[in-house]
Amino acid sequence: MASDVQPHRRRFVITARAAASFDPLGRSVAAARAFVRDTLQGWGFADIVDDAVVLTSELVTNAVVHAGTRAEVLCLRAEDGVRVEVADRYPERELPLRHPGERPYADPDRESGRGLMLCAALATRWGVEYTATHKHVWFRIDLPDRPVGTRSAGPVVPDQLLPLADSRVRVAVLQVDAGDCVSAWNEDAEHVFGYAAEKVVGRPLAELAAWPQTPGTGTGIAEALRLSRWEGSYGIRGADGRVIPVYASHLRVRDAHGEPSIVCLLVHDDERALLQSPVRVPVSDQLSEPRPADPFEVFIGSPAPDDLDGLLQRTVERARDMLEADAAFLLLATDDETELEVRATTGLPSTRQRFARVPVEAGTNRYGSARMPAVHDDLAAVPGAVPLLESTGMRSVVTVPLKVEGRLTGSLGVAAEVPGRYSNEEALRLQFAADRIALAVESARLGELERLRRGSLSFLVEASDLLAGTLDRDQTLALMAQMTVPTLATWCAVYTIADQSSDPFLSYVLHEDEERIDGLKELLSRVSPPEPVREAGARPWHETALAVGGETVILPLLARNRVIGLLTLGKPSEEHFRQEILELAEDLSRRAALALDNARLYSERTAISRSLQRSLLPPGSPAIPGMEVEVIYRAAGEGNEVGGDFYDVFPIRDGAYGFAIGDVCGTGPEAAAVTGLARHALRLLAREGLGGPAVLERLNAAILDEGARSRFLTLLYGELHPQPDGSALMKVVCAGHPLPLRLRPNGEVVPAADPQPLLGVIEDLDLYEQTVTLDAGDVLLCVTDGVTERREGTRMLGDDGLAEVLTTCTGLTAGAVAARVLRAVERFAAEPASDDMAILALRVPQQREGD
Repeated sequence: MASDVQPHRRRFVITARAAASFDPLGRSVAAARAFVRDTLQGWGFADIVDDAVVLTSELVTNAVVHAGTRAEVLCLRAEDGVRVEVADRYPERELPLRHPGERPYADPDRESGRGLMLCAALATRWGVEYTATHKHVWFRIDLPDRPVGTRSAGPVVPDQLLPLADSRVRVAVLQVDAGDCVSAWNEDAEHVFGYAAEKVVGRPLAELAAWPQTPGTGTGIAEALRLSRWEGSYGIRGADGRVIPVYASHLRVRDAHGEPSIVCLLVHDDERALLQSPVRVPVSDQLSEPRPADPFEVFIGSPAPDDLDGLLQRTVERARDMLEADAAFLLLATDDETELEVRATTGLPSTRQRFARVPVEAGTNRYGSARMPAVHDDLAAVPGAVPLLESTGMRSVVTVPLKVEGRLTGSLGVAAEVPGRYSNEEALRLQFAADRIALAVESARLGELERLRRGSLSFLVEASDLLAGTLDRDQTLALMAQMTVPTLATWCAVYTIADQSSDPFLSYVLHEDEERIDGLKELLSRVSPPEPVREAGARPWHETALAVGGETVILPLLARNRVIGLLTLGKPSEEHFRQEILELAEDLSRRAALALDNARLYSERTAISRSLQRSLLPPGSPAIPGMEVEVIYRAAGEGNEVGGDFYDVFPIRDGAYGFAIGDVCGTGPEAAAVTGLARHALRLLAREGLGGPAVLERLNAAILDEGARSRFLTLLYGELHPQPDGSALMKVVCAGHPLPLRLRPNGEVVPAADPQPLLGVIEDLDLYEQTVTLDAGDVLLCVTDGVTERREGTRMLGDDGLAEVLTTCTGLTAGAVAARVLRAVERFAAEPASDDMAILALRVPQQREGD
């Protein structure tokens, strides 16, 4: 059924469509309104958005609330208007016809039929269509007739009320591809920001945009670039490092191949009138019950921003417009109400002052009268009365407090470039507006604070895990810097202090722009290092102002009641640290200091341990005439250089050399202590002229004297006597140790000694030595049980496996024999060795022809 009144028909040619479905829930009505509003605004139909949203709201309400079914909304675009269809699954509902005595369609006081009455009042055409399963209510709204080319227009205003702009207006145009990287950069962008196109194209926009950043939360720029249209304020970091406030308009488009990109138009923030869309006042539903105007919405506008920064920025902009000011600013009070923090400005270099702090109480060079409204006719007559406005050209200012339940929560002010602009009347108007927004601002601030605290907790948990994961000093320093930049600061420097008498040493520098790290390091090297102070908390470092510029703070690295270093954080000259960030940095510095001190202690203990372990190893193998000697030693356990296995080759007297290879029960430092005893005792006793059995018997007594610290020991000890004919005479005692193997030049492998009792178990030992002569080409291989007991599941290398490997070593040098045995042991199993290993190879080289 179509409406009774039909104006002249226009041909409706569909050029675009958008559709969405909504569940039968109360919140679906708001979602449908948002869908239609965003769709029509994206199509550029701002003039008819409000009427379309009102009609859609009523029709979707009928479907999801009254009928209890899903609603399907379809938007169709034509050149001269839009058609919106709302379908539900309740076709048995009848069209509310006129009853006797009633007006057509419905009564405004009745719920039934009100949506159709609105269609009749607001739509160009409308109708109802039924199918077996659906009922479709559709309406069409044509664009208003305008002169050709007119999209929107404003009233004629005097020239003195027109917005200000530079004589040469520059609009930076840049295009961002689907990967959020800059793909186009025009000449005006080069002039405004100082970057040549070739320096910017290909870089992510997030590297240039100074978007409000909170630890543990997203920056917001990625989300903004995903929207079909976005408009608002942020900063672009220029080539000189300064953040330039801009007003931007983003439009997401697609090319002929369907690839999306974002076209961004940017102007200086004080020229926002060039791009800013006019605020449209929603058309009120004249047929619905009027409701009292919300004073907050009257001042802020509806819908209100749902984030604190957006709400504060909207507040200062409305305050400036309300009093026809040149600038406006809003400061929030700290929890203890002793300081005010700059959070939003307009008409001022906002990024330069953002998060700057000023005291609340009046006094010399203080922000006076923060708790009461104040009017300053001429700031030139009272210098320092409002530090925020120094060197800005502002002459008159009015400020009012924001209070919630009698507690100071902030301060709102507006300023003008001419003196005597404001009176008490303007102060009362501004105070009235401040009272309307104070509660909303405080609620948004508390919400932001809660999100920040949650993000901070997550940040600290992650930082603690990373710091606890390493005991390397250099890696700890790098982690400290990487966790602070860029989340907490633009750049970071870490100074370390070796001891209380040493000056701080610049150990690590990091900047969010890697190309500036070397320059920053050079600048900091010219400045005297900061003075170590034990007091916790951040303190400013003014000495860097001339060399580095910007705001710099120092946090002591305190660990175990000692200052072990300093963490230095910096921001560019136009930015300030907010207190929550400094508190988070203080928490991080405590954790980082403990991690750094743990790394230092670990390094010291490791150095001591390695020094002691090296003292247990032989100083080196002597050169034995007519013999090749090779030793390979591997201690089990991370960081161990000495274990329970040991070896030694040493001169006894002229023409006589001692060699030993042994295995103390167990591994690690306890076993290493016994190896040190055994090795030094062997050298001492052998040089006293004792034979092999006597040497081992006295060593056995020394081990038993250790009492509870004693451990049993297997040992192969021998004396080597090179002979004039090129052979070598050996006297060997094998006390419980794997038997030495003799490899002959023909590949035969035979044991070179008999097994005898091990040491450290019984007092009376009856040991004997055996004499072996090594001929030219013979090899004597001595190993510990870490070699023979190498396992892979139920398989073990064993003595037979070692003998089989040795048979393949015929003709090899002593070094090659030892290397092949080690390689066979390592390849026998996939897992790393769990036991100490020692390999000693002795070889009598064959005489070459002509020798």
